[in-house]
Amino acid sequence: MIREIFSLYPDASILIVDDSSPDGTAAAVKQLQVEFPGKLFIEERAGKQGLGTAYIKGFKWAIAGNYEYIFEMDADFSHPPKDLVHLYDACSREGVDVAIGSRYVKGGKVINWPTGRVLMSYYASIYVRMITWMPIRDTTAGFVCYRKKVLETIDLDKIKFAGYAFQIEMKFAAWKLGFKIREVPIVFSDRLEGNSKMSKGIFREAVTGVWKMKWKSFFESYGHS
Repeated sequence: MIREIFSLYPDASILIVDDSSPDGTAAAVKQLQVEFPGKLFIEERAGKQGLGTAYIKGFKWAIAGNYEYIFEMDADFSHPPKDLVHLYDACSREGVDVAIGSRYVKGGKVINWPTGRVLMSYYASIYVRMITWMPIRDTTAGFVCYRKKVLETIDLDKIKFAGYAFQIEMKFAAWKLGFKIREVPIVFSDRLEGNSKMSKGIFREAVTGVWKMKWKSFFESYGHS
């Protein structure tokens, strides 16, 4: 994934946030840092602290580094690196604040996923839209480009969800704060290696968390106080 991204976008910087992965991720990244000096970075954390906190760690790192366009994506090739340019163009050339790599808009699709997983994901987004009224079809998407000002405006310490509901809450926060959001179609394919981190606990957080998130929004802004 690292070599693929740099082959397509040699001026990019990549940050890996590693929570003590037992598969040797940190060691592999450190070896590649020799090959890509000053462009490949790693932040290591002790223990499993959750997907959401890893992204927030990365966002704060990118803000501190003064990066104007900040992407999040999975590193298992389910998010095609070639589509990074489409998200970038939406933000850099077309005035979008948040560009979402979407499976559920015209031109987007999912391949190699079990039918049950596709249906769960699709109807989960419908469920979220019904509760939040967000005009976003792929609310759980994890392939996103943010302009720096979005992540600076959101008080990231107010983002509380650690699992896949984190993706919903970030989009909800950006939408509530009035940022321009666009979905860009992508073809999402199942991971080439590794296992999904989906669990009953993560699913439960998403189901109940959407109601909590909506209720909290009546009384508290996601912006800095």
